[in-house]
Amino acid sequence: MGSFLEILTHDTAPSTKVEALKQKISVKSFDKGSVLQRGGDMVSRIYYVKKGLLRSYTIDHKGKEHIFMFAPEGWIIADGADFASPCQLFIDVLEDSEIEIVDKKIFEEVFIPLTLESDKQRTAAMIKRMAVLQERVIMLMSASALERYEHFKATYPRIMQRVPQRMIASYLGITPEALSKVKSEKARSK
Repeated sequence: MGSFLEILTHDTAPSTKVEALKQKISVKSFDKGSVLQRGGDMVSRIYYVKKGLLRSYTIDHKGKEHIFMFAPEGWIIADGADFASPCQLFIDVLEDSEIEIVDKKIFEEVFIPLTLESDKQRTAAMIKRMAVLQERVIMLMSASALERYEHFKATYPRIMQRVPQRMIASYLGITPEALSKVKSEKARSK
């Protein structure tokens, strides 16, 4: 596959919507060191690497960088957050690159209607799942055990009493003993 549009429309019959999407994809060249997106930006884009190398990463509250992924030629890279939320990831250029770019909101408005009716819910669910997985990976890479625990409680408030503590610890990437310590420290700080 030589372009973003070819990947997206591989099994799709030509249509005016495909042409509309084609018109929304821009091709730009970027020098090494260019920053395409910053954490906190409100506009999120999808990048297809025609030539070069990109990376996405986050910076934690201590200023430490955590690389989420690399994107060489033929790869797609984007922030998984929905277009109404601030981006979590920085995306920058590691080598002089030629990139196809489409605004994520336009992608969702134009591409998803191209999918078969039976695939629309599946596509929407997959996009949501990717956002959740991105958040989980970022939390595992950069958050403290307490921050991960608080995030778990906020994300899954109805699960806390339904699963064993060892499963919660496993989800958080810590031992059950460490979870007990986090919970007791949390209780003491109240």
